[in-house]
Amino acid sequence: MSRLEAKKPSICRREPLTGERAGASLAALRGLVTSCYGPAGRLKQLHNGRGGPVATTSHSAALLAGLPVSHPVLKVLTAAVRNHVACFSDGGLFTAILCCNLVENVQRLGLTPTTVIKLNKHLLSLCTRYLKSEVCACRIPVDFGSTEILLSLVRSILTSKPACMLIAKEIDHISTLILRAFLLTIPEDAQEHIILGKSVIVPLKGQRVIDSAVLPGILIEVSEVQLMKILPIRKSDSFKVAVFCVSLSGDLSDTGEGTLLVSYGVSLENAALDQLFNLGRQLVSDHVDLVLCQKVIHPSLKQFLRTHHIIAVDRIGVSLMEPLSKVTGTRPIGSLGSISPSSYGTVKDLCIAKFGCKHFFHLIPNKATVCSLLLCNRNDTAWDELKLTCQTALHALQLTVKEPYVLLGGGCTETHLVAYVRHKTRYEPESVLRDERCSQTELQLITEAFCSALESLAGSLEHDGGEVLTDDKYGHFWSVQANLPSAVNWPDLPSRCGCGLYSSQEELSWSFLRSARHHLPPQTCLSHEAKGSADTLTLDCFTAKLSGLQVAVETASLILDLSCVIEDTN
Repeated sequence: MSRLEAKKPSICRREPLTGERAGASLAALRGLVTSCYGPAGRLKQLHNGRGGPVATTSHSAALLAGLPVSHPVLKVLTAAVRNHVACFSDGGLFTAILCCNLVENVQRLGLTPTTVIKLNKHLLSLCTRYLKSEVCACRIPVDFGSTEILLSLVRSILTSKPACMLIAKEIDHISTLILRAFLLTIPEDAQEHIILGKSVIVPLKGQRVIDSAVLPGILIEVSEVQLMKILPIRKSDSFKVAVFCVSLSGDLSDTGEGTLLVSYGVSLENAALDQLFNLGRQLVSDHVDLVLCQKVIHPSLKQFLRTHHIIAVDRIGVSLMEPLSKVTGTRPIGSLGSISPSSYGTVKDLCIAKFGCKHFFHLIPNKATVCSLLLCNRNDTAWDELKLTCQTALHALQLTVKEPYVLLGGGCTETHLVAYVRHKTRYEPESVLRDERCSQTELQLITEAFCSALESLAGSLEHDGGEVLTDDKYGHFWSVQANLPSAVNWPDLPSRCGCGLYSSQEELSWSFLRSARHHLPPQTCLSHEAKGSADTLTLDCFTAKLSGLQVAVETASLILDLSCVIEDTN
């Protein structure tokens, strides 16, 4: 088909960061994500002009998925953050805010992109080496013989999402359930290489949060009509199960643009039904007790199976196929031909369960590496946010198995890193100047821009106009209320630092965060007393935060290195 109009030439824009539109767009995105950051973050409502559902959220995954961006710089930034969230679930807002801060701070310096990228890479390496070292004072090793650190990590993630609408009692309850669900996915005979199971989140909206529960196995929702047709379940040993991922409705498969040739007098419907009955007779002869189908089972086949005391449940959906494979120990059957005996699985027990107004078919596995988290909340919007947050917490626990550490939260890791980086570049600059071939002035300028970006990120946790402080001993984050009288005794104000590790009763002195210029010497690892108080701490996922730091710096370097953008306007 010929074009209706001539093709327009592509537009080449040089120096995409120098225009007013780029600066305004970047500032708008920074303001948006900064206002959502932390437990006191402001919520955002997402909806489109054509109507549809309204989402209330402060979660980066939901926020960026519903946020259309047009500027090329923002497309690069949001794509990097969304990719990070897809891989690690946590730290999306942290990554986005830090990246915006770095780009804006460095732009004001007027240095060449090559110098900026080279020194930012060195400062990133300095931070990552310190965070991975044994002397890091903001990293806590995880002891899997105790639940305190893991519970604190989950509780910190839940607390950071106010749109879940949870009170303290509910946060404790959901935190316990998430940890229990995670522990159920760990095999009892775990070796050096662990293959984790699966936690399936089952929705139960309109119920009290405190009614949420964790059950081993899988809950399959069934209607009351289906429930009435299920025979009484009586069996002492295990149940033999056949799981189908192909339709058993008797419909013909789509032939596409091809032609289907049928012999005269042959009924396609009867032929398909005969094939289903042949399948049913094999299931009967193989002594199958339960048939589960991802799609639809023909009513005649259902009746046939029921008369032979076989339970049939259909319309299960694709999302449960993988957990069902783990529960039954077999792969779904994808054809209507002869079935191999190895294609069948087993479950330990079957029962009917009722929660709220919903009925479920409960499959209990022989080995409980799959569990169902029955998640309740008051309304659809709060439940959607709670589901996202629970998935984030479960993923953070899985990442902690791989790297058994957590970082101090509440802004303390960021402010401590600032003090550490300033100390290293002030008192040990020789290696940087020698390796990177830059001047002392350039190093100090980039260091200050880097540290200022981290300080602004930590300061984003304060949303109510309060004062943000840092101490000169540990370099931790402290926050006090705004508009205090001039005669107030400052040491009496902040009771504990942001992560909750240190108290103001110690002999500390404070200064305003963005005006602090002390240079903290390298700290030794945390004391045993500090590790012992982990059940009251605010913690962050080590792997997710470390990756977020790397993604933010590398994405900022990529954006700063953009010399032109070519856009196809057709």
